[in-house]
Amino acid sequence: MIALSLAEIASVVGGQTHDIPDPSVQVHGPVVIDSRKAVDGSLFAAFAGEFVDGHDFAAEAVGAGAVAVLAQRPVGAPAIVVEDVRAALGALAGHVVRRLGATLVALTGSAGKTSTKDLIAQVLQRKAPTVWTEGSCNNEIGLPLTALTATEETRFLVLEMGARGIGHISYLTELTPPKVGLVLNVGTAHIGEFGGREQIAQAKGELVESLPEDGVAILNADDPFVRAIESRTKAKVITFGESGEADVRAENVRLTDTGQPAFLLHTPSGASEVTMRLYGEHHVSNALAAAAVAHELGMSANEIATALSEADSLSRWRMEVTERPDGVTIVNDAYNANPESMRAALRALAAMAKGRRTWAVLGKMAELGDEALAEHDAVGRLAVRLNVGKLVAVGGREASWLQLGAYNEGSWGEESVHVSDAQAAVDLLRSELRPGDVVLVKASRSVGLESVAEALLGGEGEVAAR
Repeated sequence: MIALSLAEIASVVGGQTHDIPDPSVQVHGPVVIDSRKAVDGSLFAAFAGEFVDGHDFAAEAVGAGAVAVLAQRPVGAPAIVVEDVRAALGALAGHVVRRLGATLVALTGSAGKTSTKDLIAQVLQRKAPTVWTEGSCNNEIGLPLTALTATEETRFLVLEMGARGIGHISYLTELTPPKVGLVLNVGTAHIGEFGGREQIAQAKGELVESLPEDGVAILNADDPFVRAIESRTKAKVITFGESGEADVRAENVRLTDTGQPAFLLHTPSGASEVTMRLYGEHHVSNALAAAAVAHELGMSANEIATALSEADSLSRWRMEVTERPDGVTIVNDAYNANPESMRAALRALAAMAKGRRTWAVLGKMAELGDEALAEHDAVGRLAVRLNVGKLVAVGGREASWLQLGAYNEGSWGEESVHVSDAQAAVDLLRSELRPGDVVLVKASRSVGLESVAEALLGGEGEVAAR
């Protein structure tokens, strides 16, 4: 992060210095929450977790080069002691962002946040130095840590914002106020926690409510819940989507023979062809969102199209496509799953088939509440309608609902199978895969199905118990 003295940091976070002989010493390295990642010039933020208390590793962090510890009690090492480390971390991030004056782009949505954030970052990086959220570190700890990686050279800061309830995004925007706010969609992810799509829309709309009058709200024209959010902002509104009324839109959307999307990008500054390296038609909406952001920040249609066509997937286990030496293709999309992303992945699998046999290795979609049975059943039925060759439903009750949905959809559903765990899925696939097959692996993060993809790619090892 930018260099700040310990005295400055203490003032910003409202803390007291302990065991610090020289408060003018500067923190010039990263802020870390894992003592093993402490390096020369860093600041170690000590969190007390359910099983591990970071305060116990203060000396280790300082020994590795940390200048001091941000802590809730004296730790026998140089420390800035505060009442709440999380709040202090947020205050420090806000101070750094305001001091830098970089343009802050924040985005939220029920699905596609991380993929879209990665696209925005790769496009904007061509215009000026850009810092963005690593992976999906989008909560009250991950977001400040990302903001604190900005330096004096940073011109764009792209922050993903997640929400588990009403007020979460408001809190994050108070820490790091955005100039550009993007709402991708309002789906059913976490619907069990929110209670309904109306409540999800209420939470996502907190992002555009935070924007200043000279800010920009970028909204999905194809999602009626998102369009309705427009009335909640005083900022300029730009829309994206496949709708002919969208300010930034796609025409002639199609998939290549390998399942990669191509389309004609229209922006208010012109039009240009895009052919993406990513897989699946759902990335068209993500690309349009990124294009809308880039247009508002001064990039031409040609510049945006070139950047989108050359962008890669930066985050693991999101439609990672790997072909084995024997011709079997593994699609690892196992980082997380909700009904929207599950349907998108299945459609991408069907598009990639091109006469080859396809497998959908699927597991539970978490946090769906009362909608869980219907949503799992619907995904199983969709697999049949898309002519996926075989469904392997992995896990307990929810997996049985996936399998039952496929079975009830029609005679093809008899090709579906329910297995107890990841190892059973690997054993089945190893015995039945043949050259040319395409295998999609997808479930909520808690299921850990990435181990299936890794086992199929990495040899004969056993899947670790989870």
